[in-house]
Amino acid sequence: MQIRTAREYAGLTQEAVSLRTGIRIATISDIEQGHASARLDSLIRIADAIGVPLPKLVE
Repeated sequence: MQIRTAREYAGLTQEAVSLRTGIRIATISDIEQGHASARLDSLIRIADAIGVPLPKLVE
């Protein structure tokens, strides 16, 4: 499942994920668009914020 798909399915905006994770909106956008790779700790925080298990998020 892609991060953007999971985020939208959860009904969250990039801003909401940013507020829950402490990751800048621009960084979340870059990760979703494939312009940047996410570090493992960032992926864990994003998965927790969205409410999706990490393995499901990165499959």
